[in-house]
Amino acid sequence: MARPLVFRSMTTRDLPAILGIEEGSFPSPWSRALFEKELATTWASLVVAEEQGVGGARIVGYSCAWRVVDEIHLLNVAVHPARRGRGLGRELVERVLQEASSAGARTVLLEVRAGNRPARRLYGRLGFRSVRVRRGYYGPGQDALVLEHVLGG
Repeated sequence: MARPLVFRSMTTRDLPAILGIEEGSFPSPWSRALFEKELATTWASLVVAEEQGVGGARIVGYSCAWRVVDEIHLLNVAVHPARRGRGLGRELVERVLQEASSAGARTVLLEVRAGNRPARRLYGRLGFRSVRVRRGYYGPGQDALVLEHVLGG
């Protein structure tokens, strides 16, 4: 049975849990300093998904996005390994899309590692389309696909 989830703004108190998920999710994880910088950025939106349980609340995922004029840039999304494959990543991205639409944004952009097939499938199902390649974005031989979701269209 799925436990109830609460979505809320990230705080510095969340960073130990966030860094654990980040380090278990990416070959080049964001640092604590980078998350702290994002938390201090006025145009950034950082959201955590918190699972409510008998022992208290536990952070199981998060997203980080920027609003740049009429675009939203989805910078980071990650889900705790124990919660993957249950739709939480989709829910986090859908929340970014909903917030973008409510804010009057025209598009949502992101980069995804070309070899990350599960993420590419998810983004494709949500209406993202590849618009270009950033060669070596994630390091030598590790390209990024730039994906775009046009809102309201």
